[in-house]
Amino acid sequence: MASETMAEVGPETLAAELVAKGALTTDWLPAFRTVPRDRFVPDAIWPGRAGMNRQDDRVLRSEHPELWWKAVYTDAPITTQWDDGAYGGPGRGRTPSSSSSMPTMVFSMLDALSVEPGNRVLEIGTGTGWSAALMCHRLGDQNVVSVELDATLAAEARSRLFAADFAPEIVVGDGAVGYGKRSPYDRIIATASVGHVPSQWIGQAHPGAIIVTPWGPVYGGEAVARLAIDEVGVARGHFVGSSAFMRLRQRRKSLPPSGRFLDQSKWPLGANRTKTPLSPDDVGDWICMFAIGVQVPDLFCRVTWGEEGSYRLWLFDTGVTSWASADYVVGGEEFEIAEAGPRRLWQELEGAYWWWHQQGRPGFERFGLTTRGGPTYKVWLDDPANPVPVGRSSW
Repeated sequence: MASETMAEVGPETLAAELVAKGALTTDWLPAFRTVPRDRFVPDAIWPGRAGMNRQDDRVLRSEHPELWWKAVYTDAPITTQWDDGAYGGPGRGRTPSSSSSMPTMVFSMLDALSVEPGNRVLEIGTGTGWSAALMCHRLGDQNVVSVELDATLAAEARSRLFAADFAPEIVVGDGAVGYGKRSPYDRIIATASVGHVPSQWIGQAHPGAIIVTPWGPVYGGEAVARLAIDEVGVARGHFVGSSAFMRLRQRRKSLPPSGRFLDQSKWPLGANRTKTPLSPDDVGDWICMFAIGVQVPDLFCRVTWGEEGSYRLWLFDTGVTSWASADYVVGGEEFEIAEAGPRRLWQELEGAYWWWHQQGRPGFERFGLTTRGGPTYKVWLDDPANPVPVGRSSW
């Protein structure tokens, strides 16, 4: 490896960057320095880009050590597995299925976990094992339990942890059901996103325990929730920032194909036709999608790309009753809308968008979540007494 590459990028330069961002706090800095990321990244990686769900082509440490090292000590996510291990490159697979998360996200979530000496932590999603190692350094091996569904990933992580002189309990199983044998836990942290908080996590935690997990509605948008569990088993708390994690493998979205709604080649099939001044481009930001998704929880979308930046945004409901389309053209002032079925999905989306706009376009940190676990939950704005409206009748 070129000496200048080692000097320009490495643990200390990344540490300085994370400290400057406020992600790496003084209480986690010793763990960062003792548990280098490079010991927990496999030889074959697909470097990512900060703030984007996009991966570069495969990099092999054996062939390009300087590129591998630079990727490891860049504040960006790294995809480490595609298609549940079915694809190994070169190039990219269809769907990323495991990663080494962006270091800013790793340490921001660990900070939100607010661990204290003696806390027992349940981690959902072992992945490469880096987060487990960081927590072992801080809390001791005996206080860290990590659950990983993929037996191969679990074995590889266990080997890396052993080589680094750490020995937490690594369990092969479905993270959505937790791990009751070592409960109750003081802290639970998930490295994969969910659409609802599993009731088992709450049931396996002490009153006063904290859960930190990425959470997002079906439509899109996602943020990290920091939830405190009260004496009667209610988990409640604010979101602490945007995120974009892979879904928990056993809880991935399973959405009906577009063909169940209509033959797109025969669009618009007598649909109701209108125009709107609201651009489809104005409703595509991550926070905007989140605000829409929590108000219309059964809505999902797809996109068909056209020429010169144009596209058609498709809206569907999970009950397969209705569909809508919105045509975006660069520079347009009005946009063609088509809606069919008993619901007017574009109107529902517009209503959700304007509610968010009228609240001052709040960011993720103003939203919060209350749940007892399972599919029943409440998203609120600023205060639990101020629930976000859900359903068409709310607008």
